[in-house]
Amino acid sequence: MQEIRNILEKGKGIIGSKVIIKKLNQKLISKIFIAKNCKEEIKNDIEKLARISEVEVVNLDIKNEELGILCRKPFNISVVGALK
Repeated sequence: MQEIRNILEKGKGIIGSKVIIKKLNQKLISKIFIAKNCKEEIKNDIEKLARISEVEVVNLDIKNEELGILCRKPFNISVVGALK
């Protein structure tokens, strides 16, 4: 959890599956964090692209509501990525 906070504080964090998929295709992501209740379709797509790009994926043990709170956002967050 502290790692996610550090990434966001440094301005290297991105939020949202669409943006993360785009950045994965551009090879700009170094690590991805996925909430435990992320939709399976999105999770599978991100994990597949991450394997191709050799990016580490961390499956969190918290729900998207808690990840939103951790990121200090007033909405649920299913995926957080760290930029290179």
